[in-house]
Amino acid sequence: MIRGVGPESGSAIPIVASERPSRNPAARRAPALYSERVTTKRIAYLGPSGTFTEQALRSEPDLAAMDLVPFPKFVDVLDATSNGDTDLGFVAIENAIEGTVNITLDALAFDHDLLIQREVVLDIHLNLMAAPGTTMNDVTVVSSHPVASAQCRKFLHKELPDVPVKAANATAEAAALAATTPGLAAIGPALAAQNYGLDMLATDIADHEDNQTRFVLVGRSGVPQPTGHDKTTVVLTQREDRPGSLVAILQQFAARSINLSRLSSRPVKRGLGDYCFIVDFDGHIADELTADCLRSIHAKHADIKFLGSYPTAGEGSTATRAEAESAWAHAHTWMNSLRGQIVTSESLPNGKLG
Repeated sequence: MIRGVGPESGSAIPIVASERPSRNPAARRAPALYSERVTTKRIAYLGPSGTFTEQALRSEPDLAAMDLVPFPKFVDVLDATSNGDTDLGFVAIENAIEGTVNITLDALAFDHDLLIQREVVLDIHLNLMAAPGTTMNDVTVVSSHPVASAQCRKFLHKELPDVPVKAANATAEAAALAATTPGLAAIGPALAAQNYGLDMLATDIADHEDNQTRFVLVGRSGVPQPTGHDKTTVVLTQREDRPGSLVAILQQFAARSINLSRLSSRPVKRGLGDYCFIVDFDGHIADELTADCLRSIHAKHADIKFLGSYPTAGEGSTATRAEAESAWAHAHTWMNSLRGQIVTSESLPNGKLG
């Protein structure tokens, strides 16, 4: 352990066979029934209707065509997916301003055996909305998801300095409440205002431009086929608390020119100062370079929980990975040529060396 460390496409989802056993008992007892359930393609997401999660989900045509099932909390989405109530789950995992969505990351790292199938990045535009006829002077309370309201601190301090902010489980939940509560204004997406018949009091009120949220699609099993533009996520738990152990792990990635897109630490829930590390990096488990890196880390340094290899959103470092893969393959060929020169006792006179 390290001590004292603080801190989307229109095609069907390609999935390769997995040896991971299903966590759904019904799947083991009655395969035909389970296959029938899978064809319904139920996908859990953070509701009610009108959340940024739903907006991101609907930006993917194949996912939008599924049966969308809203749940009140991210943990409920993951629970429903894990126990087989739905086939897939869709949750936020990272925001450009507020950082990691810890409740999601912790649940994936510690509480569930789910695999990430895809990531989706959504541009976030926050708006202040209220029931028709409401003005800024009428607002007596503002409600939203804590992450959303935290991104609008400057606007709230300037325009509504004496108005309290009330937490909601989702931006859409706040919008639904605003539709029936005089004086209550909600912060949320335009989709919520449309769904609940609200007027916009102010638009694009976030403190920072270019805000984005990263969402992930998760399932109980299966790894998507490599696309050449992929990301892998793992949880690393070091076996020993010794100086330089984290550096030794990072050197495994650096030696293979594997780019880390995110490195974060989370407490392992066993006492102060004990942390694991969640790593996102470019590449797919099917790439020999990626596989070799994880093999070496697992053998020498840390226990690994594999959270998935999946298509990445946005621009990646495909060229860098291809160059590193080519170099690794060349080195592999070179080493095999050297090993081919090793002689055996049977090939020598009298069957003896020397």
